Amino acid sequence: MFDVLIIGGGVSGMSCALVLGSAKNKAFVTDKKIGIFTHQKNSSLQEAIFYNAYGITPGKLGSELLTESTQDLAVTYPHIEQIANEKVIKVEGAYPNFTVTTNKNSYQTKNIVVGIGSANTFDIEGLMQYIEPHKKALPEKQRIQLKNEDHKVTDGIYVIGTLAGWRSQLAIAAGSGAAVATDILTLWNNGTQTHSHDSIR
Repeated sequence: MFDVLIIGGGVSGMSCALVLGSAKNKAFVTDKKIGIFTHQKNSSLQEAIFYNAYGITPGKLGSELLTESTQDLAVTYPHIEQIANEKVIKVEGAYPNFTVTTNKNSYQTKNIVVGIGSANTFDIEGLMQYIEPHKKALPEKQRIQLKNEDHKVTDGIYVIGTLAGWRSQLAIAAGSGAAVATDILTLWNNGTQTHSHDSIR
């Protein structure tokens, strides 16, 4: 049983995983099992190049960022299980007992974070009832989002990045993923507002 499964290894999903990973020494996180589906075949990062993203060297390719981020997560926070080459096709159950089914396996988890982009090809069974037109995209793009309030779709299900209704901008997606990570940390910390900072002190 996972405590949280993140669906999507793009900017928002990886940011969520990194923040959760960085909290590993907090007493209320040490026993938590965290996983991330890093299937990235359709990520918009595959065609991106960055000149306006804070902290990223100008000219960095999105495809390089995808590769480097999964490697960095594996090295820095190896306790987070990366599930590669599996596509999520169905979500069943209710908080705190969900079943996430992929094209290869099924997994049990207490919480789900969905961050796989806002293309209208979204087809995860069990989440289709939450789809609505994207509120910050051009109508002709036919983008979608999942209905949510401050990233929360329903108890135990969160949505991040463009699928949460945010604009397609790397810094926004990263912040969205980090925001949900701190919400989950707060949940695990019995409702006490929580974040995770690294420091050289």
